Amino acid sequence: MKFIDEALITVSAGSGGRGCVSFRREKYIPRGGPDGGDGGDGGNVIVRATVRRRTLYSFRFKRDFSASDGGHGQGRQKTGKKGEDLVIDVPPGTVITNAETGDLVCDFVHDNQTKVVARGGMGGRGNRRFATSTNRAPRYAQPGTPGETFSLKLELKLLADVGIIGFPNAGKSTLLSRISSARPKIADYPFTTLSPVLGVVQAGRGEPFVTADIPGLIEGAHAGAGLGTRFLKHVERTGVLLHLIDGSAIDPQDPLGHYHAINRELAGFSPLLAQKPQIVAINKIDLPEAEINADLFVGAAGDLTVFRISAAAGKGVDLLLNALQRAITKENSHDD
Repeated sequence: MKFIDEALITVSAGSGGRGCVSFRREKYIPRGGPDGGDGGDGGNVIVRATVRRRTLYSFRFKRDFSASDGGHGQGRQKTGKKGEDLVIDVPPGTVITNAETGDLVCDFVHDNQTKVVARGGMGGRGNRRFATSTNRAPRYAQPGTPGETFSLKLELKLLADVGIIGFPNAGKSTLLSRISSARPKIADYPFTTLSPVLGVVQAGRGEPFVTADIPGLIEGAHAGAGLGTRFLKHVERTGVLLHLIDGSAIDPQDPLGHYHAINRELAGFSPLLAQKPQIVAINKIDLPEAEINADLFVGAAGDLTVFRISAAAGKGVDLLLNALQRAITKENSHDD
């Protein structure tokens, strides 16, 4: 259920500054020696993994990255300023390869992991470096060397931030198609989705997040019923769970029946899975019976926060996405 996002970028490290040709010129010192300073080294291009990034979305808009050149040397043995390094942030799980050779550059696994992907050129030596006993007044200096330039392929093997869970036909695929560009198969029969489908969701101005439509669970899933254990393994890797309930299928005699049934399956598979942050949404609220059933559910749920949405009509979806965004941000802050 790994979501693969790709980007091609070009990185260019800074070139080294040129060395200086200069001679000491002071009163009472008619034949001052060479005092040309060295050029500064060019800046490096560094890639850093950070949990503040979840996708490679930003690389759609910027694909060329350059670090600063080193400053040129000056007289009086002044060395040029070193070029500033350029730091590029990527999400953990990003694999970088050389786009031309296919060689692995780095596999980013941990937060704050860094790698120099292009090294800056060396600054040229000033003329004072070339003074010898036979040549006390050299009139040449070195130019700086160019920085490295590479074309890199970024591949993100990302686990979903949000897993949508619920019984078959709760509307998970419809919701995912509403909030992202993913186009899962949608039909009114059980197990329409036979494998997890992922989509990138842009909620407001926040960082995009990845949402997975987890195939419908059934009672006994934790023991292997249906495709249960296979699906639950996918749920285990997500950060936040969105528990979607079909409002038209709620039993008025037992409004929380489906809700508790799914949570029993989660706990039966893994106690840690049952403890994941969970947001509950009642879907198909545009249907009259769903609205009535939702009132019964909320009345029985006590302090549980419940969102009412219509994935098909888009009703209440924005509020739900904002809540998911906040939950993901909170979850990531705990990981820092």
